[in-house]
Amino acid sequence: MTEQEPPELPRGIALAWGVAANPQRGPKREMSVERIVEAAVELADAEGIGAVSMAAVAAKLGFTPMSLYRYVSAKDDLLLLMQEEATGLPPEDYRELDGWREKLRTLFEAQVLVFLQHPWMLSLPISGSPITPNSSSWLDAGLSSLEQTPLTADERVAVALSVTGHARWYGTVLAGYTDTARSSGLTADEVSAREAVLFDRVITADDYPALRRAIDDGVFVSTADPFRFALERILDGVDAYIAELYRGEPHASEPEWIDIEPAEVAGDRRHREALKAVREAEKALRIARKLERQSLREAKERLAKAKKPV
Repeated sequence: MTEQEPPELPRGIALAWGVAANPQRGPKREMSVERIVEAAVELADAEGIGAVSMAAVAAKLGFTPMSLYRYVSAKDDLLLLMQEEATGLPPEDYRELDGWREKLRTLFEAQVLVFLQHPWMLSLPISGSPITPNSSSWLDAGLSSLEQTPLTADERVAVALSVTGHARWYGTVLAGYTDTARSSGLTADEVSAREAVLFDRVITADDYPALRRAIDDGVFVSTADPFRFALERILDGVDAYIAELYRGEPHASEPEWIDIEPAEVAGDRRHREALKAVREAEKALRIARKLERQSLREAKERLAKAKKPV
C-alpha cells in the first residue's frame, strides 16, 4: 500500500510562504511578487478594492499586465497576498501581559486597528481558513494566550475565533461609519445623530416596542461602546467557564443546533419556492398585524370620544 501524496499547495498560498517557483523570464527592473503586492495594497488603501486590477497594478509599477502574470498568475492569488500583507504580524507586546484576558483584549484591539487601516480587507470573501504566515501568526497568538488555561484545544480555538470574529464585526461597523463620514463631509458623531433622527421618524411603539423604548433612552446618541461591552461579556463568559473547570466541573458538551441546509438543498427549486411562499406569508402577516394594531388604536379613540360628556 502506498501512502497518499499530500495535496499540492495552491499557488497563492505557496507564494505567501515563499515556496513557489520564481518566473524564469521577465522584466528585471524592480519587479517581484513583493513589489506587486505592495503596489496593490497601496492602491486599495487609496482608492478601495474596486480599483485593484492586474492592469491598474501594472500601470502603477510601469509594466504591462502580462509582466505581472509571470509573477502572480491570478487575481485571486493577488487578493490573498494583499490580505496577507495588510494583516501583518500581531503585536509582540501581548506576550508581556499578565493573564489570558489581557492578552486577548490586546490582540482584539490590534486586529480592529488593522481593519481600520485597510478597510478593503473587510469586503474580501471568506472562503476558508487563510493558511498564510501572518494570518497563522494571529491565530497562534490567540491560542498561545490561552495555553495556561484548562481549556481543551478545541475550546481554545473557539475562543480565539470568537475574539477574531468580534474584531472583524467591530472593524466593519467602524470602517462603514468612517467611510460615510468621509463621503458626506460629516463627523462620525454627526452621522450617528443623523441616524438617530431617522430612526426616531420611522420606529413606532406599536410596531417595534422594544426598539422604540431604546430610542427614547437615547441609545443611538449614547457615547457607550456596545462592541467593547460585548467583548468584555464574552470574556466574562470564558472566565466563568474556566473557573468551573478549575473547580472540577466537566467540559461542556456541544449544544443541539438546527441543521444547516447544505448547498444542494438550498438550491433545490421546490425548496426555494417554498421559502418564497413563507416570506410572502410573513409579509402578509406583518401587514395584517399592523392593520390590527391600527384598528385597535382607532377603536379605543372612538370609545374614548363616545364616553366624553357632551
